[in-house]
Amino acid sequence: MISRRKLLHQMAATAGAAFGSPLFPNIGQAASRVSGGGPKRVIFFMQNQGFDPKTCIPAGMTSSGSLAKAKLPEPIEALEPFKERLHIINGLHGLHTSPSHSAFFGALGGYRGSDGVPPSGPTIDYDLSKVLPETLLPHLCIGMDSMDNMKAKPTVANLSASGAGQPIFMHSNPNHLYQMLYGGISQGDIRKQHEARSSMFDRIEQLAAAHGKALPMADQARYGQYVQGFHDINGLRGRLSGVSDHLRKFAPKVDDRYTKPEFETDWHDVLLDLGVSALKSGITSVLTIGSGRGEIFGSWKGIGVEEQGHNLGHMKQPDNPIWIKIRQYNSRMLVKLMEELESVPEGSGTMMDNTLIVYTSNNADAQHTSGATWPVMLLGNCNGIFKTGCFTQLDGKRPINALYATILKSVGVNCDRYNMSEKMAAKFDSGIGPLREVLV
Repeated sequence: MISRRKLLHQMAATAGAAFGSPLFPNIGQAASRVSGGGPKRVIFFMQNQGFDPKTCIPAGMTSSGSLAKAKLPEPIEALEPFKERLHIINGLHGLHTSPSHSAFFGALGGYRGSDGVPPSGPTIDYDLSKVLPETLLPHLCIGMDSMDNMKAKPTVANLSASGAGQPIFMHSNPNHLYQMLYGGISQGDIRKQHEARSSMFDRIEQLAAAHGKALPMADQARYGQYVQGFHDINGLRGRLSGVSDHLRKFAPKVDDRYTKPEFETDWHDVLLDLGVSALKSGITSVLTIGSGRGEIFGSWKGIGVEEQGHNLGHMKQPDNPIWIKIRQYNSRMLVKLMEELESVPEGSGTMMDNTLIVYTSNNADAQHTSGATWPVMLLGNCNGIFKTGCFTQLDGKRPINALYATILKSVGVNCDRYNMSEKMAAKFDSGIGPLREVLV
């Protein structure tokens, strides 16, 4: 029997060989950091249109305290059996991100974001993917939306970025994502489509690389990112084929929800299944879920919500039956993530023991907000690193950047300020370093 850790090392070696050099030059350092505690994987679940604190803070709780005797509000009641793993945080802010309809890349980047404005730097999910233990696909971003948008809209994530001007691709069509992850081990039409797309991408990369040399120097760098995207896709396909026997154990069963969905939530559900399978198989260590894809979109007809998109943001969330349904749907997804990871042994515990789930919104507490309060829920203590089973009320003087610095600290990366200059900190951050209230 081969151990999961040994298998991952073999997977990384296969990946490195494809490029002729180590794929993860800092992996030894990163692996040693997390071996004594801290997350080995992190999941970000971003629900659009804001996260009103009244939909997650138990009635009557106005100050920090234990959740043991508290009753969770109806929108998140599915988490009641998991309270000992839950930490509700209120009082962070994102004033400097200038959220309106969304903070876009600023939600995970901790910097100013705006509609149509490219990211000004990397986001926390990408930065974590560079220091967590090795995987074939360091970061997977999936976006849930209306059926028309998931089929038709160009899927550039407005949440995640690898650097300034470098958004990370977001997968919204589960058929395409399945082909990318598991097409090489499939049969029939899925295998044929996978081989056809692989051949097409190979040819596009060759043509793009050749023709890019004829561009003016000023355009070559930008065009190079385009070529690199196809290089990355083709490289991933090759690396996944090298561990096909392992992947067969985790590939979800393709059913009518993929090809004949009745509602958009059918695709939401199978996208979640694919994200879970990528985590359990070790394909990725960072999963970002964008419900509404980081903008004002979104549709949930499958759970009885007829309103779509922008109009949802103009509704007050507390005691709103529509938002109760959406938040309950989110909560059931969070439960599924925990239960699936709990089912897989890892070390002396389970995968969930080594996982941190971060649930919040790309838009602080509401649409058209100043970002003065930005509620967050954390799930998982990562072998005692994070406090759980509690509610923490902060004073509104520490930004979301401080939470991201805290998560980096948990994986051994010292970070006094995440994506925030001293000048910005003087105006927007009353402290320095991680949030003491979050770590044990």
